[in-house]
Amino acid sequence: MSDWTTFTDPELIRIVATTASVPDLDAAEAAYTGFLDYRVVERGGVAPSLADHWGVPGTAGARCLTLRAAGEADTFVRLIEAPAIPGYRPLTTFGWNAFEIIVDDVHALADRLADSPFEIIGPPKPLAFMPSIVAMQVIGPGGECLYFTMESGDRETSILPPPTGFVGRTFIVVCAGPNFTSMLRWYVDRFALRERPVRQSKVDIIQRAQGLSRDHAIELSAIGMRQRGNLLELDGYSHGPGRVATDRPAHPGMLPPGNAMVSLEVSDLALVADLAGAMPVLREEAVYRERRSCTVRGPAGELLELIESR
Repeated sequence: MSDWTTFTDPELIRIVATTASVPDLDAAEAAYTGFLDYRVVERGGVAPSLADHWGVPGTAGARCLTLRAAGEADTFVRLIEAPAIPGYRPLTTFGWNAFEIIVDDVHALADRLADSPFEIIGPPKPLAFMPSIVAMQVIGPGGECLYFTMESGDRETSILPPPTGFVGRTFIVVCAGPNFTSMLRWYVDRFALRERPVRQSKVDIIQRAQGLSRDHAIELSAIGMRQRGNLLELDGYSHGPGRVATDRPAHPGMLPPGNAMVSLEVSDLALVADLAGAMPVLREEAVYRERRSCTVRGPAGELLELIESR
C-alpha cells in the first residue's frame, strides 16, 4: 500500500550503513554472526583520520567490525567498541534510536532470539495502519535498538524491500528529537524526501521506556529516499518537566552509546556544504569504496554521515 503525499526525486538515495557502539565487540560479533547470520567483511581499528572525520577523535583506535547480511552486497552494519555509559537507557534520548531490518519470517526469528543476547522488548505484532506488516523490537548487546520487520502479504506491491535471506538489510533508520516539525522540515526541505502522513501513534516500547501513559501518543512519520524500501522515520519525543527524554550522553570526544550513527548515500555533498563538519574526504574502507563523504550533525544532534554517489 502506498500513501505518499508528495512525489519528489529525493537527493538521499539509500541507507549505506548503520553504526552501533558496543562495550564488548567480541560478544557483539558472536551475537550478530551467530543469531542474525551476518558476515564480517572488514575488521580493525578506527583510523584517527576517520575518527576526526566523524568529529569524535576519542574513538581513534577503537576496535571495529563491518558486517553485512547474507545476500547483501553494499549495505553494512558497523560495530565499534566503546566504554558503556552508566545509566544509559535505549529509547529515552534524542538522536538515532532504532535501526529497522527486513526479515523473511519474524516469528521464526523471535523463536531464534528467545534465548540470545538480543532482548525482545516487543514481540511480533501487526502494524495497526498496515496489518500485513509484522514487526518486533529488540535491544542488542550494546544497547542498540533494532526493529525486525516482515511483509506477510504481497511482497511485490509492498513498500517494504524484499528480504535477501532469513535476516536482510536495514531499510529504515529512526531518529527522535524534541521538535518533530523542525526535524521533518530539515530532512524534507534539504534533501527533497518524499512525505507521508504524520501520525499520532501510541508506541508501546517508547511509552514503557519513558514511563509514559498508555494513552500517550507521539508524532511520527516515515519519509522516503530515492530507492524503494529506504526510509527515514522521525519520532517526536515529549520533553521538559516530568519527562525523561533528553540529549544523548556520551564520553567526551567519542561516539554516543547504542545507535550511534547512520551513513546515507547522497546525490551531491554540496547539499550540506553550509553545515559544520561538511568537509568531504575520500576513503577506501568497505563502507565507502573510494567515494567522498562528510559527517554533519542533524537537527536532533544525530551524527549523519553522507557518502556521495558516483
